[in-house]
Amino acid sequence: MTGTHTIPDAFRRQALACRHLGSPFTGRVCEALADGLTTETAFGARILGWAGHTVNDALALRAAGALNALARSGGCAALAAAYPPHEADDERLRDAIAAAMAGHDDFLTCFLDSAPQTNEAGRSNALLGGALHVAAATGLPLALHEIGSSAGLNLVFDRYAYELGAARWGAPDAAVTIAAEWTGGLPPLDAPLRVVSRAGCDINPLDPARDRERLLAYIWPDQTARLARIATALDEAARTGSAVEKADAAEWVERHFGPAGRNGIVRVLMHTIVWQYLPAATRARIEAAMAAAGARATEDAPIAWLRAEPDKIDKLSAAVTLTLWQGGAAETQTLGRTDFHGRWTQWGG
Repeated sequence: MTGTHTIPDAFRRQALACRHLGSPFTGRVCEALADGLTTETAFGARILGWAGHTVNDALALRAAGALNALARSGGCAALAAAYPPHEADDERLRDAIAAAMAGHDDFLTCFLDSAPQTNEAGRSNALLGGALHVAAATGLPLALHEIGSSAGLNLVFDRYAYELGAARWGAPDAAVTIAAEWTGGLPPLDAPLRVVSRAGCDINPLDPARDRERLLAYIWPDQTARLARIATALDEAARTGSAVEKADAAEWVERHFGPAGRNGIVRVLMHTIVWQYLPAATRARIEAAMAAAGARATEDAPIAWLRAEPDKIDKLSAAVTLTLWQGGAAETQTLGRTDFHGRWTQWGG
């Protein structure tokens, strides 16, 4: 139990969130688990006895990812037949999940060890918008630093093409195109965006080739366009290579932003839907490190902090926020809001 809510309640709340985010099927899976979990399997016992925080640990999505991984593998024929692109009514889906838990207990239980790492490339549209603002404001090339990089898909956002409503950005022959329902104004699409270096860290970095199936298991199976986009992005990342360092986020930020910056480059810290999963002490250290780095920033060596994270205004979407230090007081602005999976973005503070 977490707070006043039971674990099945947490699964039902996740079901509502999945529907809000465009995945009715995953909502049905979460509801089936809420009703069907028992301590008769190790999978059910581990979930129902979860000692951590069900929301911060994304427990329902760990369980849904485990089932999706099993369905994708073909290891459980009944489960695979109940998953998209096949159709199954609620009774058949629940029976298939029960069969999976009974016959593949070890696989499902082990899959719970790691938190979901969707590495949603669709969030890159918000990063592009923020980076264009940084480029326009500073006139300098960017050195990108990302925490919670997972397999590094968003660390190469400048290599993708974009459809931002009716506007276009990027090479027309880019392997990955990010399409978003875009409302409000536009970022400065003509700003000279140049990335001179990129670095990322994660407490559990994933390899886009070796860990491809695990990453795809976290993509909701009824969102076929999203699944195809991330599969292509993983293939490109495996081909081009963009290693992510295994490191604690606070230690890594302190290491990269502690020294003075190089003139002629703006260092950018960026992250998307990561902040809520970091311990409070880690968040405090990152805030202190960025404030100290910002205090040392100059017009020739600025510091930027770009993030897309939930806030108190709306927990089902993310605020796109940019803080910029250029040798004076920090300037923080809300650039817009974006969907957790990048389906839509509302630009403008």
